Amino acid sequence: MSLHSAASRAPQQTRSRATRRRLLEAAVECLAELGWNGSTVAVVAERAGVTRGAAQHHFPTREDLFTAAVEHVTAERLAAVRAHADELPPAGPARTEAVVEMIVRLYTGPLFRAALHLWAAAATEEPLRERIIALENHVGRESHRAAVEFLGADESTPGVRETVQATLDMARGLGLANLLTDDGPRRTGVIRQWARTLDAVLP
Repeated sequence: MSLHSAASRAPQQTRSRATRRRLLEAAVECLAELGWNGSTVAVVAERAGVTRGAAQHHFPTREDLFTAAVEHVTAERLAAVRAHADELPPAGPARTEAVVEMIVRLYTGPLFRAALHLWAAAATEEPLRERIIALENHVGRESHRAAVEFLGADESTPGVRETVQATLDMARGLGLANLLTDDGPRRTGVIRQWARTLDAVLP
């Protein structure tokens, strides 16, 4: 391969990655705003500013596009959370509450709304179901691992693993409650009380 062809390929690969990223982010936005039925590949392509053909070059099927989109944005959100982990207070009640609040934030934004539309579609869309189950298992493991790490939890202590998992389940429930109305004031009290419960269980 000549130096010229290698040099010309690099900008092309950069453009291709940028197109893929725009498609993934547009897909999550469309899902959150329009739901599964309203989020066709054509709609996502238009929002991303690319042709439908270009979208299908990167993602041959609709299921490919939307599962990749939620996985991509989830990975970015978890990476962002990890990047700010050093800003958490030192070990103690303040840190526990900050960690619980951080986990809840993962379930109260547009990404969660988009994921929820995928879950609902997966209940009746057979090609989507296995992908979503696998994706949710992966996201669940990563979220649990991050929670254990930030809380400094020792899962060999009886009850700790289940309580950390209950934290994630509670966060998902608070995310659901926030879909219809702004649940902020009530959520603050729940987070504070749950942090106290966690402190009583964590060694």
